[in-house]
Amino acid sequence: MSPKPRLLPLLALLVCCFAISSQSLGKDAGPVYAGLTAHEWGTFTSIAATDGQAVEWSPLTGSTDLPMFVEHFRDPGFKLGLRGTVRMETPVLYFYASREETVSVQVAFANGVITEWYPHASRVEPAGNLYGENLHKAGASGRIAWDSVTLAPNGRGNFPTGDRNNHYFAARMTSSTPVRVKTAAGDQQEKFLFYRGVSTFSVPLSATLGTAGKLRIQNQGDQEIPTTILFERRGEKVGYSIGSAINKEAILDPPALVSSIDELGRDLEGILVGQGLYQDEARAMVETWRNSWFEEGSRLLFIVPPAFVNQVLPLSINPLPAQTVRVFVGRLELVTPATEKAVETAFVTQDAATLKAYGRFLEPILATMIKREANPARAERLQSYLNIVYSRLLEQNLGRN
Repeated sequence: MSPKPRLLPLLALLVCCFAISSQSLGKDAGPVYAGLTAHEWGTFTSIAATDGQAVEWSPLTGSTDLPMFVEHFRDPGFKLGLRGTVRMETPVLYFYASREETVSVQVAFANGVITEWYPHASRVEPAGNLYGENLHKAGASGRIAWDSVTLAPNGRGNFPTGDRNNHYFAARMTSSTPVRVKTAAGDQQEKFLFYRGVSTFSVPLSATLGTAGKLRIQNQGDQEIPTTILFERRGEKVGYSIGSAINKEAILDPPALVSSIDELGRDLEGILVGQGLYQDEARAMVETWRNSWFEEGSRLLFIVPPAFVNQVLPLSINPLPAQTVRVFVGRLELVTPATEKAVETAFVTQDAATLKAYGRFLEPILATMIKREANPARAERLQSYLNIVYSRLLEQNLGRN
């Protein structure tokens, strides 16, 4: 286990030298609390179009996967019309404090909106109605702020409960300092600050499929992509390959389906620890997303460059922690020939289990297949499948309201 905050008073000067910080000590910087560490992890989820760029989709469809106590922008049913290129999933912000302290936290989200959060926030902007077209037109940032968060090292940890199988609760499996936020209805407590959102920013890489299943990855930015993992699952068969850092581009071969989920989980934990997370944080992140990252289909997982995270998701904490680490995993879904065949066959045979496995990605998968298709008759058939998906999404949304 990495050193915990009880050592920080002795290491404060050293920490300032090697911390992966999301904030700079400029002339307007506030006070620094040497006994405070902040660690954050999260996921940016997208789907690659035919040209390798992230396609626009409706990422907030289907039933909610969050406990009832989590707060929502407007209501859970508003989200069907909110379209974007990126679903920001479950960033959790941990604190490690050597004494009780009150901090303020603000997060901005470039070309996006914060859609869910807990505990109760002081402000969530924009406050009015918001739909997909506004994310493109506004060109502005959504933001969320907690003006007064009490860090309570000796707190009793009276956290809200729900279905124990909900993946939200896996994020609590750390030694982080409990947080407390006062509301009109009473105190809300948690092991972290939690939020999610949708945005239209461009992801830092593109991925295009070539001959023999090879994947061409191009770095779209100036920062190095530290690590990539090409993953595929077909039924119980699993394969993955870990790629080295990418400065410009790389070609990845399709993985042989001879690995296991547990093996990948261990490797991914090691990668996350290498990026600065504590071991228990890395394990909590993998456990939170195990059933999603490792589900049916093909996808590229990658470590998002920290500078890119700070650009699209600037974080402000006051007083300033001595160390701030932010580790985000990018997830880019790939519409491979195997995925196309699986989805089309599932519609023909009315295979509900397979269609459920692809779930929220059915809309962008079918849209990508239609765009690629040169046969008018097959394109029309695929469009009929897409119409079925749209109808079901509309029924779900009306059912919520």
